[in-house]
Amino acid sequence: MIKTKEKQLHLGVLLYGCGHHQAAWLMPDSSVERIGDISYYQSLAQLAEKGYFDAVFFADKQSFLSKDSSDMPAFWLDPIVNLTAISQVTNYVGLVSTISSTFSNPFTASRQLLSLDHVTKGRVGWNLVTSMTDLEALNHGMEGLPSHEERYEKADEFAALMNKLFLSWDSNEFLHDREEKKLINPSNIQPVHHNGTYFKVYGPSTTPKSPQGKPVSMQAGASKQGIALAAKYADAVYSVSWNLKQAKKFRKKLDEQVKQSQDSNRHIKVFPGLVTYVGHTHEEALAKKAALDEQLPIETALKQLSFFIQQDCFNWELDKEVPPLPPVEEFTGPVGRYETILEIIKDTQPTVRELLGYLNAGGGHHTLIGTPEEIVDQMEDWFEAGVADGFNLMPPTLPGSLEDFVELIVPEMQKRGIFRKKYEGHTFREYLGLT
Repeated sequence: MIKTKEKQLHLGVLLYGCGHHQAAWLMPDSSVERIGDISYYQSLAQLAEKGYFDAVFFADKQSFLSKDSSDMPAFWLDPIVNLTAISQVTNYVGLVSTISSTFSNPFTASRQLLSLDHVTKGRVGWNLVTSMTDLEALNHGMEGLPSHEERYEKADEFAALMNKLFLSWDSNEFLHDREEKKLINPSNIQPVHHNGTYFKVYGPSTTPKSPQGKPVSMQAGASKQGIALAAKYADAVYSVSWNLKQAKKFRKKLDEQVKQSQDSNRHIKVFPGLVTYVGHTHEEALAKKAALDEQLPIETALKQLSFFIQQDCFNWELDKEVPPLPPVEEFTGPVGRYETILEIIKDTQPTVRELLGYLNAGGGHHTLIGTPEEIVDQMEDWFEAGVADGFNLMPPTLPGSLEDFVELIVPEMQKRGIFRKKYEGHTFREYLGLT
């Protein structure tokens, strides 16, 4: 009998379209017809719950380019509405929504998250982002996206205000005492009186604090400002790491920033993105990736690369080495992804075509191909190295790759005693060991 290890891996899954590989929708067994069908997302969350995942997670983008015939309408449903529907057909799995501090109203956002946290008895988390495109800004009455510095200044104030609203009063102050004719205890329900640079909120929230205290706070920025923001407010962070070296570098940066914060001893959990192709044999796993790669139009792959590095790649020669790119210090776009691309280039010296292949699914996240044993070996290496408290799974296809993970990889993790065999507790905070 294998003894269960005290420390165990956490797992989330990022639900996106019909899978994270850009060619997923072109496969014969694709779920593309179900984009926008709530029962599709409900079934994916139920599958994650069957595999004892900590959470399902939705990213968000508040614009739709819709200029190219290959543009995926992946953000068809608002993530909080989607997660609310999912909450009605699941009992345990955590529910994480992305919230943009650049565009969101903190009073409304905090009330929505608290409401869902009450509906689910404490299963909610939120991922704070600063948004990335001018097209999104145009949908919110702006002429363009504010500067990187301004976006993070606003995000800092947003996060602090969200915490004030999350904790502005307790449901115990709802007395509903018929004999004394008292509905509430007003002395313990006070305004938050927030008067900042970007937000002015009198408060308190209309919704009391949640069954788990407050929703779990996640963050995903890899820039200096993003890591500083995480060190102040995040319970856990999503990260982009191509290899162990990059994962160690990120963990070190985060730990150093935490040491400079008010709570210098706290441990922020790190969940690198993970793409897996698993088979009963290594060859079977390789064949799954090859089948997807063969379907992808080169133009689609070049469009994604152009966005990641913020320059036009369409005139690059596919079978020659990637042209020199500016250092990360000169880059003004999404830093984490750009650092990853520089790391891939340094690691592999790829041709343009080869680089596109590395980015096809997940855009440069840690990618594992092989048998369950081979994949869990490498997951365990990152876990034991302290650079991953768990992983945020990015299945190349949905539901296929998620089914493969639940049926093949989860049992191998359980056999080694590094993953749960049942849910302990009920709240998302309990699953993550944050209580």
